[in-house]
Amino acid sequence: MPFWALVAGATLIIVGYLVFFYRCIVTPFSFRWQAIYGDANDPDGFEVRGIDLSHYQDRIDWERVRNAKVQRVPLRFAFIKATEGTSIIDENFNENFYQAKRNDIVRGAYHFFVPDVDARKQAQFFMKQVHLEAGDLPPVLDVEKSGRLNPAQLKRAVRTWLDLVEKHYGVKPILYTGYSFKMKYLSDSVFNQYPYWIAHYYVNQLSYQGKWHFWQYTDVGRIDGIEGHVDCNIFGGTLQQLRDLTIKPEEEDEIGLAAETAE
Repeated sequence: MPFWALVAGATLIIVGYLVFFYRCIVTPFSFRWQAIYGDANDPDGFEVRGIDLSHYQDRIDWERVRNAKVQRVPLRFAFIKATEGTSIIDENFNENFYQAKRNDIVRGAYHFFVPDVDARKQAQFFMKQVHLEAGDLPPVLDVEKSGRLNPAQLKRAVRTWLDLVEKHYGVKPILYTGYSFKMKYLSDSVFNQYPYWIAHYYVNQLSYQGKWHFWQYTDVGRIDGIEGHVDCNIFGGTLQQLRDLTIKPEEEDEIGLAAETAE
């Protein structure tokens, strides 16, 4: 075989490999790599920014967080992990929940749903631990796994949690899940009545065409006052609309009355 043919063949192989590497490796994860190296993907055009937290963020300097900005916009809200299953309380929940309000950040509490554990008991556990007040965001159900449940079983379990928690707090809970997971397991129109918090990373804009309230756009954000990575979020409306979504004083009174009646 002529030398030029060997060179041409080798060149084609190298070019083909580079094209494959770029399209299949670099492009799908480019935003994540940028975020790891300090250039986080923060979508433009949104005026209300927030974060969500758990014990993974360890100790937080809330005064610095209070003054932190993303795209020159201050943080307005924070979702804080409260419970998981029927026995796990996030070790930093009480401190983070208190500090968020103390530093004028609209706060919310979320429950990480364990599909293989009784949904009613999970709801009762969350309600026992989380005392929402006027000005707080509605309770949040974080659904990411199906466990051993089929779609119909998972839908029933999720509805059980949502119904019990809505009755207790007097507001419709927020439903958090990824777009693909929602389409596969929670696509029933009955779930469209709940405010939707969508997880969709490393894209400049959402391809989801349905209604959404919150968008968790990265899990590798950087915020002044927090060591390491943190989930960053966007609210799809104005600051006033965010406040309109929070629990109102009269709803707080109803919660207290419901609790007294239950006792």
